[in-house]
Amino acid sequence: MKSQWFRPGRPRTPDDVARALAFIVWRVAQNMLKSMRRADFDIDPGPQYFDFLAEAAAFAIQVAWRLVHPRYDDEGRVAFMTSLANRTAEELAENRARLLGEEEPAAIKARFIELLNRRNGEYSEFGFGPEGPDFAFLRYFATAVSELMPEKDKRWTWDQVIAIEGPEAAATVTKSIAGLFDETPRRPRRAAAPGE
Repeated sequence: MKSQWFRPGRPRTPDDVARALAFIVWRVAQNMLKSMRRADFDIDPGPQYFDFLAEAAAFAIQVAWRLVHPRYDDEGRVAFMTSLANRTAEELAENRARLLGEEEPAAIKARFIELLNRRNGEYSEFGFGPEGPDFAFLRYFATAVSELMPEKDKRWTWDQVIAIEGPEAAATVTKSIAGLFDETPRRPRRAAAPGE
């Protein structure tokens, strides 16, 4: 995933970083869903599909929060998390409303924000170190996902989420945040020669 600024070298506000990261969070959630479906987990198009995306996005946001928290003061943290939560919620709401047509985007957004606020408190109990989320953090995510799965998949969901999906999502978010905060000047692209 692209996580470098098109025009490096200028300061980025917490809102700028959060908006870029919201796109990445949404892609991480989608990739996790695709991976689970490739592994033969039954996640049918419909409400379950979007409920999974909501849990995956909430997990990715928790990872992002742990990584970004030390980079900002209190005001910056509030601006960052508010923007990240709202932009991710808007993406989820727009897609769910368009594809399922079951309710208005505002109601879907409000429900995701409520889920995220609840998850903020729950995930805050778990550790996050240099290697990423600890086992309890991943186990909690696996528990949340397993509740969305059919009975035949519940047992295997834990293994898949703890061993593969959670760590891969956390690694992608970690790498993306490093790129968004990297202030190293990029080398200019080489112009294509005629005929290339």
